[in-house]
Amino acid sequence: MRVLDDQDVLFEGDFTPVPEDQGYRGPVACQAADITYRQLDYWARTELVVPSIKDATGSGTQRLYSFRDLLLLKVIKRLLDAGVSLQQIRTAINHLRARGVENLSEVTLISDGVSVYECTSDNEIIDLVKGGHGMFAIGLGQVCRDIEGVLAVLPPAPKPEPAEAAPVRHLRIA
Repeated sequence: MRVLDDQDVLFEGDFTPVPEDQGYRGPVACQAADITYRQLDYWARTELVVPSIKDATGSGTQRLYSFRDLLLLKVIKRLLDAGVSLQQIRTAINHLRARGVENLSEVTLISDGVSVYECTSDNEIIDLVKGGHGMFAIGLGQVCRDIEGVLAVLPPAPKPEPAEAAPVRHLRIA
């Protein structure tokens, strides 16, 4: 199964405020998620966040990210800001993908700065806090609203044209 298919399962449901096929280029994705282009490129190349509208197909082509991709980028950024390592974030995201979490906007992630936990009810929050570790929570519904606000002032990319055949180039041997 491709990572993109796993990534889509994190965001089932109709909470996306923009059309499903609306794409955002790298610079807009970076602004919306408050990350650098270098981070965005690395995360795409290592398949942490695969652009679901259009992936780069070679030199000079641009990736197009969906709103759901931007939500995942912003979540990763918030976890990094809280001191969670990228390796732990990758493990947590893969765990959520494997569990088939249907709607990430209803999940709250909790971390003590080392591990990331999924919280699905008030009882789980209480149990985690009783462990004595300082915890923080990221309400993903709020992250979704934050990205909506940023995207309201940023331009979307035009919808991609159907793939055209690349011109055939012949090498001239001297």
